[in-house]
Amino acid sequence: MKRRSLLLAFLAADTALGGDSRPVIATFGDSLSAGFGAEPGRSYPDYLQKLLDSKGYRYRVMNQGVSGDTTTDGVERIGEVLAAKPAVVILELGGNDGLRGLPVSGTKANLEKLIVDLQKSGAKVVLAGITLPRNYGTTYIQSFDRIYTDLAKQYKLTLIPFLLQGVAMSGPGLMQRDGIHPTADGNEKVAATVFRYLAPVLKK
Repeated sequence: MKRRSLLLAFLAADTALGGDSRPVIATFGDSLSAGFGAEPGRSYPDYLQKLLDSKGYRYRVMNQGVSGDTTTDGVERIGEVLAAKPAVVILELGGNDGLRGLPVSGTKANLEKLIVDLQKSGAKVVLAGITLPRNYGTTYIQSFDRIYTDLAKQYKLTLIPFLLQGVAMSGPGLMQRDGIHPTADGNEKVAATVFRYLAPVLKK
């Protein structure tokens, strides 16, 4: 984690000294943002950068996904995200909380804290929803899913209802064998989904 903090400090310094001055879009999440299991350069944030460039949006995507992170981990490293002074944050956390069966109330409270801190910094927040395998039970899944819809409504956020829309359970080629993480091709489709919800938030 110290290496990551140093890297972000160097990136911020580079921008301040006249490097890449484009506004930052931070993809703040877990392994789904980090691109776990996909080849380097083929995470969804990588594909999102290419989409933005091709469509004339002058933003720099900063991948701040850390595999295995829960919402508690997100709260602990929110300072790293704020240090990048993002104009927009795509907040994608909670999936690992759900897979571990953690109390929904705690997950919601953590996400709410992150949203409040990000909005106070002036960043626009796009909330990426996720759901759980059906074997987690209807009651738990419904309560978990409501976290995202409730918070988006309360804080007037752009909500991506399901980050893996059109990718999860879509047959071979888009998901890795674990059934949780997209392949590189799947990440490209995830980026297209994210861009569809993100574009109205951006300035061209």
